Amino acid sequence: MTDPAIALVMLGILVFVICIGFPVAFTLMALGVGFGYYAYFQPHQAFFDNRVFYLLTQNTFTVLNNDALVSIPLFLLMGYLVERANILDDLFRSLQVALKHIPGSLAVATLATCALFATATGIVGAVVTLMGLLALPQMLKAGYDSRLATGVICAGGCLGILIPPSIMLIVYGAMAGLSVVKLYAAAFIPGFFLAAMYIVYVVGVAVLKPHRAPPLPKDESDVPFVQVVLMLLKSFVPLALLIMSVLGAIMFGLATPTEAAAVGALGAAVLAAAYRALTWQGLRESVFLTARTSAMVCWLFVGSATFASIFAYLGGNQIIQEAVLTLKLNPITFMLLAQVIIFLLGWPLEWTEIIIIFVPIFLPMLQHFGIDPVLFGVLIALNLQTAFLSPPMAMSAYYLKGVSPPSVLLTQIFSGCMPFVYVVLLSMVAVYIWPEIALWLPGVIYGR
Repeated sequence: MTDPAIALVMLGILVFVICIGFPVAFTLMALGVGFGYYAYFQPHQAFFDNRVFYLLTQNTFTVLNNDALVSIPLFLLMGYLVERANILDDLFRSLQVALKHIPGSLAVATLATCALFATATGIVGAVVTLMGLLALPQMLKAGYDSRLATGVICAGGCLGILIPPSIMLIVYGAMAGLSVVKLYAAAFIPGFFLAAMYIVYVVGVAVLKPHRAPPLPKDESDVPFVQVVLMLLKSFVPLALLIMSVLGAIMFGLATPTEAAAVGALGAAVLAAAYRALTWQGLRESVFLTARTSAMVCWLFVGSATFASIFAYLGGNQIIQEAVLTLKLNPITFMLLAQVIIFLLGWPLEWTEIIIIFVPIFLPMLQHFGIDPVLFGVLIALNLQTAFLSPPMAMSAYYLKGVSPPSVLLTQIFSGCMPFVYVVLLSMVAVYIWPEIALWLPGVIYGR
């Protein structure tokens, strides 16, 4: 068997082992070291003199010394502190009464709350779970169709993957060697464009089929204007200012992502203290969850770097690139093929595994097809929304099912998610046809 064929066997084993539930980071390292030992093997060489062990230690040092990854634990800490600030209830209620004149106001308020909270935390499971506990019972009580109500929560909770400060974009930037600042600027408009499309869909449903999204009862929406303003000043404005100050400092060059993330984490702690929610227990939990998630991402990078090095050394990248190039694809068909593959991989795999393992296979081919890697990254971030929404492995649906009433069936949640998957696909088509949706803002701020 030739070395490229062995590389493909290595890739096949990886996909199979991950699908049956083995830890991804250690699977990557084990396969990298195992196949790397074969690749670098020399007769009469001592066991630990094999170069694969040197490669593993060098990759570990290089990854853990990467400045771009320092912002990840700080953004995570910011998110976990905001999550424990106990402002979600007030935020949802204030948006609910402020948007009372819009059809489907309860669902629109849910989407707006999800977008803001997902932007602050970037943690899909946390947003979907908390909104499932808070908004789902209220929508069901108000007579909303269970499919629409659950689809709104699942779709809104995934927006943190795309809208800055997105952890996914930091990881993609590190893999592709791109500026995280430019990626944030590129994802800003598409992120809120997708949120706006969700809202347009919900309003359309409420107008055309009002029985699926009935208006709020008058006793719940009859709140004086001054009280509405005070509610927004208390719950919406502080969190929005925190997020916009962090993003503004990054995109306008006032601070690096790491510096802005550190200030954001401090601001989240101050915000939690202002709401009298900064407890020692909550701080301990936030630090622990931050350390655990950061360690997972870093070891994924170590494993991925080792696996990718051996895969390329055996000729795996070359054989895949040659196979794609022999198909004589044009940029549109290549982009379609790449996005379909990522869409399918989103069923069994998490976004971290897709970005770290499979996206680097496509990156070297972008120059050949004349595709901007920044645009490609934004399209991937849009595409990965579907990984959390499309059955049978829609993780956001499972998060929501865990906190929803027994009367809400998993099949209903899946059914509710599907229209939002179509909205995501439509937004991807729009961004590809009009790439300026993504590229205009970084071009204005940083130049071409």
